[in-house]
Formats: sequence, structure tokens, C-alpha cells
Amino acid sequence: MTTVDNGVNVQALLEARQALKGAPEAAQFTWRATSTWRKGVHSTTTIQNFFGLGAEQSHKSEAVFDADHPEVFAAEDNGITPIEYLLVGLASCLTAGVASVAQNRGIQLRSVESTVEGNHDIRGILGDGEVRNGFNDIKVTFNIDADASKEEIEALVAQSQKRSAVFDALTNPTDVTVEVA
Repeated sequence: MTTVDNGVNVQALLEARQALKGAPEAAQFTWRATSTWRKGVHSTTTIQNFFGLGAEQSHKSEAVFDADHPEVFAAEDNGITPIEYLLVGLASCLTAGVASVAQNRGIQLRSVESTVEGNHDIRGILGDGEVRNGFNDIKVTFNIDADASKEEIEALVAQSQKRSAVFDALTNPTDVTVEVA
């Protein structure tokens, strides 16, 4: 039998799931991002610390993301738009999920590519009250090469979608509070 290695430590994930059943308070995480305005519609967001497992935690290194709008929006295009970061999150989460599920099911992946497209009528963000501000719809297309049948690959994607935190946040109501300190 060939050993499957997609780079996911499924045993550690299964052990964590079991351990958290007995300590649900440790499963409560708070993720944080801090954004600083630069100029125009350009901002820089950093991510370093988060809360989880009952204590403050840190990533190995700080992640820095620039967001802006393209020149066709009369901006300087110093980074992708904030709504494109939403696509990044969805693509990353679903793709990681495919790798995790494949590892757990003993399916060797050779390549996984997801393309995420969001259709957006920008009249909403320009002040047209009749048009919503966000995406009208989002489409995810996977191209997966694996030692598996088409049906098994479709099942990987379905399970990834079922377990995706980003997919859940996009498709179910999430309370969002905005405050001024």
C-alpha cells in the first residue's frame, strides 16, 4: 500500500477534535486584524496575535496586507481590493480543506487549483441605494488531479465546503458590530 502524504497532519487534527470535546471553552478563538489608513483608499492590515486554547497566541511572523482600489477606480492600485481578499479567504479555506479531507480519506493529491469569481455591481458602493454593496454571487471552480475517481473528488470538495469556516461565514448570517473607540 502506498503512503499518502498531502502535508496534512490529520492525526493531530483528530486528536485536537477529541481533546476539545472535553474542553469546549478552549475551542473559542478570536482572530484579529489591525488596519491602518495610508492615503486615499489605501490601507495596510497586519495580523500577528490571536486568542485560542485559553490564552494569547502568535503566528510565527506578522502578516502584512495592502488593500487599495485599481486605477480604473481613480485610485493608486497599491494592493488588491478588500472584496478580493474575501475571495482569497474563500479560495484558501476550501483548498486547504480539500487537502485535509484527501489526507484523511487516503487520497493522494498531485495538484489542486481553485478559481473563485465574484460578480459585483459596483453601483452600490458608489451610493446607488437600489444595488447591494457586496457580491451578487460567487462561483468556485476546482481543478484537482488526484488518485481518485471524479465522484471521490466531488466528495472531497463537498466535505471541504461543509467544514469551511469562510464558506460558512459567507453563506450564513454573522453578527458584525462596528464601534468607535
